[in-house]
Amino acid sequence: MQIRTRFAPSPTGFMHIGNLRTALYAYLFARKNNGSFIIRIEDTDQERLVEGAVDMIFSTLAQAGIDYDEGGEKGGPYAPYTQSERKQIYLEYAKKLIDLGGAYYCFCSKERLEHLTDENGVKKYDKHCLTLSAEQIKANLNTGMPYVIRQNVPQEGESIFHDLVFGEIKVNCAELEDGVLIKSDGMPTYNFANVIDDHIMQISHVIRGSEFISSTPKFNLIYDSFGWKRPAYMHLSPIMKDRERKLSKRYGDANFNDFIEKGYLSQAIVNYIALLGWSPQDNREKMSIAELIDAFSVEGISKSGSIFDEEKLKWLNSLYIKELSLEDFLELGKPFYDRSKAAKQFDWHLFGKVLHSRVEYLAEIPEKTDFLVDFAEYDLNILLNEKLKIDSTVAKCSIKGAIKAISAVKDYADLFTALVGAAAECGINKKQMLWCVRVGLTGALVTPGGATELIEILGKDKTIERLNFGLQLLEKTYKD
Repeated sequence: MQIRTRFAPSPTGFMHIGNLRTALYAYLFARKNNGSFIIRIEDTDQERLVEGAVDMIFSTLAQAGIDYDEGGEKGGPYAPYTQSERKQIYLEYAKKLIDLGGAYYCFCSKERLEHLTDENGVKKYDKHCLTLSAEQIKANLNTGMPYVIRQNVPQEGESIFHDLVFGEIKVNCAELEDGVLIKSDGMPTYNFANVIDDHIMQISHVIRGSEFISSTPKFNLIYDSFGWKRPAYMHLSPIMKDRERKLSKRYGDANFNDFIEKGYLSQAIVNYIALLGWSPQDNREKMSIAELIDAFSVEGISKSGSIFDEEKLKWLNSLYIKELSLEDFLELGKPFYDRSKAAKQFDWHLFGKVLHSRVEYLAEIPEKTDFLVDFAEYDLNILLNEKLKIDSTVAKCSIKGAIKAISAVKDYADLFTALVGAAAECGINKKQMLWCVRVGLTGALVTPGGATELIEILGKDKTIERLNFGLQLLEKTYKD
């Protein structure tokens, strides 16, 4: 059997993380099995369409490194791959389904439908129009009466199917409603269009979110009515915001572009998303697309929901950033650095060398550089350090010695040696000296980079100016 999977997104906005994971798993499964991966745009809900969303879908897939074999600009043997352009196909199949007894015309008004409830107060269609005679149906159609086409679900028996993740699933047909297949505007509902297209396009494995498990029995009844072979199903548990709530596109949670704009690398995002609900046999965490394809298996997919942990994404992203060449890091990081206060005063190339291994995501760059611009009178308590045995006397000697040593240095490569020598002259160790220089320069307890790196970024003149400021602060406060 040729493996054929599909990703069928609705163009209603940015690519949500859950949608991207569905696309990724369908892609990985197809590639692992030398199959084909198809993109199909499901735009039957015309009221929710967002302009530009189709382009966003394809650009996101391209950024994520997910290539496809059919659909989009590539076309293919089953074109068109956009459902709104296949409207007539669905209507023809719906009429065939009526002839087969699997569907029927429904002429009920909105007012009647609004008042329909079962014995438990639940809204459910009562099959009213199933009993209309052929003459009544023909007369209604001839007069142009509005209608929908509904699925004729059996009122007895069970619908049973096997899911590759969840195993055997049984649903009592009496619990299912005669859902609409063709709407009054002639457009199909998702429930009908996806079945017709999956059959026509010979989709072998349907991979989608577990929210569709409850609808799958109705899909299967359509396959069975036509006498078609059902596809294999692989339903994916939800990605959770926390233990109680799912990530939701509707509420603006976690879309791919948000993370790109924060400075996460696309490879890291894809790598992390792959691990949300699946794990390789060897429990690796950092994997390229090629490695994901090689390792992917249905057996590794979890039945339980996965909590989206941005801290873990940051960690994984930091590994990818460290692997970048300095040249690539400087290129990717510069747009973020240009947003900082420091960009107008300090050289990005120097700062970039310091930050390359010290950021988890690129949007951190401004906050890790602006401290050099926001330098002001600081609390001496951060300079004096009891643990390092740095009191006011040690601090004064350190900064005086550092000013002298830095003034004499001609090559920044000699800075460390010069400061170690100045420490020896003060009778202190190098750790004490470097602490006093770094904190005295910045007024910050934590800095991205050590003393010598910061001196090179600031330049000798500004370095000496700042150290003199710290020395004056010490001498004003401690007159011993």
